[in-house]
Amino acid sequence: MPHRTVYEAKIEFLQILDEDGNLDKKLAKDTLSVDDVIHLYEQMRICRELDEIAFKLQRSGRMGTYPQNKGQEANAVGSGLAMKKGTDWLVPSYRENAALFMHGLPMHYILTYWMGDERGSKIPEGVNITPLSVPIGTHMLHAAGIAWAAKVRGEKDKAVITYFGDGATSEGDFHGAMNFASTMQVPCIFYCQNNQWAISVPREQQMNSRTVAQKALAYDMPTIQVDGNDIFAVYKAVSDARKRAIEGGGPSFIEAVTYRLADHTTADDARRYRDQNEVDAWLDKDPLIRTRKYLESQNAWDDTKQQELEDRAKRIVKEVVDAAISIEAPTTDEFFDDMYKTLDPSLVRQRDTMRTSSLGQNPEQAGLKANPAGASR
Repeated sequence: MPHRTVYEAKIEFLQILDEDGNLDKKLAKDTLSVDDVIHLYEQMRICRELDEIAFKLQRSGRMGTYPQNKGQEANAVGSGLAMKKGTDWLVPSYRENAALFMHGLPMHYILTYWMGDERGSKIPEGVNITPLSVPIGTHMLHAAGIAWAAKVRGEKDKAVITYFGDGATSEGDFHGAMNFASTMQVPCIFYCQNNQWAISVPREQQMNSRTVAQKALAYDMPTIQVDGNDIFAVYKAVSDARKRAIEGGGPSFIEAVTYRLADHTTADDARRYRDQNEVDAWLDKDPLIRTRKYLESQNAWDDTKQQELEDRAKRIVKEVVDAAISIEAPTTDEFFDDMYKTLDPSLVRQRDTMRTSSLGQNPEQAGLKANPAGASR
């Protein structure tokens, strides 16, 4: 029996707007208008302002650990615009703030969450977003399940996108979600923000794959690598994947090559493991810089508009911070009432007594009911 090839594949790389703000007009056809780009640029700048203030809140002791989105904003806004608000589901990790805001999450919820208040995870009714996921990779299983439910229900116009980093693709949950999504052919988009570092471990040391995108080949899933700092490329890749999903073509995988310009979180010091020359090289690829260059080349942006945006971003973020820090303290009832739609009697006793022991719930069993409070035994 002669040798024969049983499988061949290739992975394409997509870039439409380069680091200098030059646009490939052919590839950009039917993607973003200049007005769209202005809108997305504004969203990125507001998100960057929120990052900067959140960092100061943490350093001043008013907030816990916070993961900045700095450098990765194009992934959030490009994908956020491509997904259908109010119909599709966003299943985030923790560097997709702008996409969440674009799909209806009040901005102060992000700060509330990182201040340790779980009400930041209580997503408003009608906003199709799951809470932030700090555990690495677990939420991808949820995304596959949501997509499967949509398929079972016959919701043909609904797709799901889930976000994660390169490090998450080394987790077992990633492979479980990918295998399930592919086998069941669910309308789910797996969006990997390859920011080169799994905390302090470089991508090259935590996987032997030449690309992250090629991992999708094992599941016979359409896959592409894109410039994650290019809003045009991100928008097109996600739009194509969403179209495929709602037309019954199953899941897709997108590897967005990007970079986190800040530390992993405010509890990290990336100077201990990253070369500053590497960081400086990526500073030149900042999505905000290249997007502004493009708008200026179209005579759609200038210093006056930039200053107006800077002022507006500061006003918006100040209002967001005020809303987050002025929220009333939660009551103990919320532990129960926000978790359960209906409380059974045992849970009512737990809520009212704040005791989980059987003695705390039912003192009669120890004969305590007949003893006056404080009486000796």
